[in-house]
Amino acid sequence: MRKEPTWRIPVGLLGLLLGLTIYGLVIARYAPDLIGDWPTLVQTVIYIVLGLIWLLPLRRFLIWMETGRRD
Repeated sequence: MRKEPTWRIPVGLLGLLLGLTIYGLVIARYAPDLIGDWPTLVQTVIYIVLGLIWLLPLRRFLIWMETGRRD
């Protein structure tokens, strides 16, 4: 375990914040136009999936932030 932080941690946090902001804005802009007329239950499921899908690359991203390796 390292004792000093590296440049990857603050850069990674800023990148994560920027990426999530862009992702959220894209979803907020385009999803209502595409699924706005669908039944409420289906919309709820879609928004739950879209709200969780950003977690898929998070594990590899956090590994990179901590170790510098991509795998």
